[in-house]
Amino acid sequence: MQDNNKVDILGVRVDNFNKRELIGKIQEFLAGKNFCQIATVNPEFVLAAQKDEEFRNILNGADLNAADGVGIKFAFLWYGKILKKRIAGADLMMEILKIADEKKMKIFLAANSGGLSSYEEVARAIKNIYPEIELGGINLDNQISNFQFSISNQILNSKFQIQNSDIVFCNFGAPHQEKFLHSLKSLKDSKIKLVMGVGGSFDFLTGKIKRAPKIMRSIGMEWLWRFFQEPKYRAKRIFKAAIIFPIRILLTK
Repeated sequence: MQDNNKVDILGVRVDNFNKRELIGKIQEFLAGKNFCQIATVNPEFVLAAQKDEEFRNILNGADLNAADGVGIKFAFLWYGKILKKRIAGADLMMEILKIADEKKMKIFLAANSGGLSSYEEVARAIKNIYPEIELGGINLDNQISNFQFSISNQILNSKFQIQNSDIVFCNFGAPHQEKFLHSLKSLKDSKIKLVMGVGGSFDFLTGKIKRAPKIMRSIGMEWLWRFFQEPKYRAKRIFKAAIIFPIRILLTK
């Protein structure tokens, strides 16, 4: 608890950086040669990590855990800390894309085959904004329990090889996306510099799901917007984030 740049929330490390520092970290990762993993930690991540040791270890071993979700901000306050910047995964993804465009980097999109947006649709949407990025990808089943499929011939022998990419984005949802991305660290002769799970961000890019107005995002009410869009799907998730998570936090002090 003494390090102002991170806070342990129910056993999960959450880093505390302002936007300039976050961008600096990303630029540092992309300038290097090491495999780096970013996670955008929200209350659901923290709760899931309580029951999934593998997921918890991946998060605590990540190179950057950005704070995503107003619940994380309040948890910081409860622990006597001020969160410098709360950033949604969709916004952080766009910051990375901007840098990648400037550096003409290669990006691989691992898309959930059961999701709303295929990787082809996401690639077209990105190209419309950032034409200098080289894009490839694949549509995969996010429910496969054995994450060794990450090194299957389907991926390694695809036209745009994942191991030759600079950045990999995955939208399987937590914890599947984090486990999948972490498994890529074992690829031989890999040039991957940065991986990040992006959840529903692909659907924002393609316009399949409309994002909340900026004012709602700024005051931490994007969850309410998402609830009205997908009430059945979001109800359980919101209950966990808005009820279960605060109770767990209150009981820790």
